[in-house]
Amino acid sequence: MSVRVVLASDRLDTPVVVDGLRDDDAEVLLVVAADAPADAAADAVTGRAAAELLGALAAADVLAVDAGRDTLTPQLVTVCDRFGVRIVAVCGGAADRRLAEMFGITTCAPDGVRTAVLHAATAAATAPPRGRIVAVWGPAGAPGRTTISIELAAELARDGRRVGLIDADTHAPSVAMLTGLADEGPGFAAACRAAERGTLSAAELERIALPLGDVAVLAGINRPGRWPELSSARVGGALEQCRTWVEDLIVDVAAPLERDEEIVSDIEGPRRNAATLAVLAAADIVVAVVSADPVGVARFVRAHADLRAAAGAAPIHVLVNKTRSSTLGIDARSQVRRTLERYVGVAACWFVPWDPKAADAAVLQAQPVGHVAPRSALSGAVRRFVGEAIDPPPARAAVPRSRAAAGADSEGQRRDARPRTRRTLRGVA
Repeated sequence: MSVRVVLASDRLDTPVVVDGLRDDDAEVLLVVAADAPADAAADAVTGRAAAELLGALAAADVLAVDAGRDTLTPQLVTVCDRFGVRIVAVCGGAADRRLAEMFGITTCAPDGVRTAVLHAATAAATAPPRGRIVAVWGPAGAPGRTTISIELAAELARDGRRVGLIDADTHAPSVAMLTGLADEGPGFAAACRAAERGTLSAAELERIALPLGDVAVLAGINRPGRWPELSSARVGGALEQCRTWVEDLIVDVAAPLERDEEIVSDIEGPRRNAATLAVLAAADIVVAVVSADPVGVARFVRAHADLRAAAGAAPIHVLVNKTRSSTLGIDARSQVRRTLERYVGVAACWFVPWDPKAADAAVLQAQPVGHVAPRSALSGAVRRFVGEAIDPPPARAAVPRSRAAAGADSEGQRRDARPRTRRTLRGVA
């Protein structure tokens, strides 16, 4: 089977390169301007051109693109990762090479494109599985993002997986404080700096990470004023390296999703919400934590459109935290479910009950709730959420049935409709 290539370059003699790739039995699907893939990945291009380019990327094995800050972006790297496309960065100098290496991308000189493309295709066929990124987000108002992040990491580690936990909150980082870990040398900021220099590796991540049981933790910044260290490019490069370090990476991010600072200033500089947006763009799964009270639900409904835009094609699983009837009245779960389905179209959500005794015990001992109170209602709800949303069991194959049997079953389902509904509310909801 021939290698399928998309070529995006302004510095190459494209007819010569295309002919050379075809001589090597490679199939060139599309030739576009150098900045076209980055624009399409960022939704800056609309209409038929973007659709054609994204379709070609989805079918390609390798994307050869000129390296540059406008052509090689975190959004483009994320899109190619989701499509399983290897990127070859055509570098015109040392600065371009450093930028590409920050993302962990193969580099080549303009006269070495043919060899680099074939090598990248071979490497893609033998590449080890990449780790999964799970971003935990929630609107303002302390819905419990950090607590849920810690519990998800601890629960995933129970199966013997290699799990990492990152605090990427640039407004109110608190993973280290809740787990009793030292934050004098913020691990994630150090990883971002190393990624920018091109020196970040799995061994370096292992060195700077702090242990929390079986979970490796990269603590967040110890002062909110250090947020410029977590730029979009740095965060994107660090997350790409973390995929080779652990199987599951849980990332706690801040609530704000605004891009206002990009509107009020044309100066290229650090953005405080860039870390959150970069994590959401790179995430394979987004867990949205909603506080089970009128204010918390309203805030989530208002922020849902921005969250959906930031997460791209990644699935969003809604986890309603601190569920209790004292703030919503009788049948709090049904009220939340109907509200989310009506206003944001969320048909399925999961619930974590209000369990202050277990949560306080975890804070007192600076440990996950699953370690301190493994049989608590909070721990059980998180375990159920992981089993159903993060790692759902494989779907059973449908068994063909006769029309008579189907009729009998439908009659039985009508008789059992109310009991089945009640069991569903207590289980998944």
